[in-house]
Amino acid sequence: MNNLLNEKTAVENLMELLAADGPSGREGPVANAVKNLLLNSGVKQAWIRENAGKARLPKHFEIGNLIVKIPGTVKAPRIMFSAHLDTVPLCRGAVPVLKGNHIIPKEKTGLGGDNRASVAAIVSAVQTVLKNDLPRPPLTLLFTVGEENGLHGAKAFRPADGGNPAMCFNIDGSGEHGGIIGALGAVRWTAEIHGRSVHAAVNPEGGISAAVIAANAVSKLKADGWFGRINKSGISGTANVGTMNGGEADNQVMDFMVVTGECRSHSSASLKKIYTAWQKAFEQAAYAQKNSSGKRGSVMFSVMSDYRSFRLKTGAAVVKRFLRAAPQAGRKAYTEVISAGLDANILNEKGIPTVTYDAGNYHAHSLNEYVNIPRYLEACRLTEILMTETM
Repeated sequence: MNNLLNEKTAVENLMELLAADGPSGREGPVANAVKNLLLNSGVKQAWIRENAGKARLPKHFEIGNLIVKIPGTVKAPRIMFSAHLDTVPLCRGAVPVLKGNHIIPKEKTGLGGDNRASVAAIVSAVQTVLKNDLPRPPLTLLFTVGEENGLHGAKAFRPADGGNPAMCFNIDGSGEHGGIIGALGAVRWTAEIHGRSVHAAVNPEGGISAAVIAANAVSKLKADGWFGRINKSGISGTANVGTMNGGEADNQVMDFMVVTGECRSHSSASLKKIYTAWQKAFEQAAYAQKNSSGKRGSVMFSVMSDYRSFRLKTGAAVVKRFLRAAPQAGRKAYTEVISAGLDANILNEKGIPTVTYDAGNYHAHSLNEYVNIPRYLEACRLTEILMTETM
């Protein structure tokens, strides 16, 4: 096992980054902390690109991605390492404290180990590589913004901005994982329901309630097995309603409502069948709801792809590299497929084969979140090994 890692410095890096502010869309403070740590480790300013892809991000985002391109010392394909900078709102004001082999939040907040442990693992590995002048291929470090609220940074990233890497290792996830080589795809949908407004007491028969249309649609979807976990006739996945908003007054029949939700599946064919079933249910519910004059409701149902599913082959170069390196860092060498979305979905879609592994964070997005320091140090070593393998 490689023992070049300065464990004390690696933990200090993590503590500093956990304390840095950086919710989705406002990652400036943590990006500056990462940049300063890298500059103090021997990274040259000329290797750093800030605000990459900002024009392709939502307008309210304060910064773009942070990209670092480190020259190689051996002739080999470029390898990229990625981690997202942002944390969920629950981590606002987090103060990390050491407690045995764990880092926990001081107060009742999240910790932000998702994904600061991953960011710190990359920084610590780079420190080890540069301090010891280890042989390495050309390296790209991609620190994305806005992962938690829509994988925005990965979507804004262009492979050419990162030097067209041949493969990528994305560090993310909560709990212990092997090499994640597959994940499901997802769509977000919006149902704009139009009814007919009348006075709810004077002429209720003349109204068409958008609320009733929505209720009937969701009720039927639930009864028919299209809500929650779906497993029917070879179709598998999940579907959920996220928001329902409408109405202006209690004495007015609701004439307009917007319902939003998502559908997910590992199969693109299943995913299409699931969201098609949702669209059909809303359209049928709207058509079935009519007033005393025979007028009917209507719905505009729109679907937007969030990210596509992917599944790497076990013989892919990036997978084989991970499986060779994991035992050297003290980890089991195995792969898995998960039911979640990652920056890796987008990077694989952009033609960069990407394997994801964890950095020792547990119970992400909760008040019980913590980082297991031994597992985190394994991730630091694994990242360094992946950076320096020259086969």
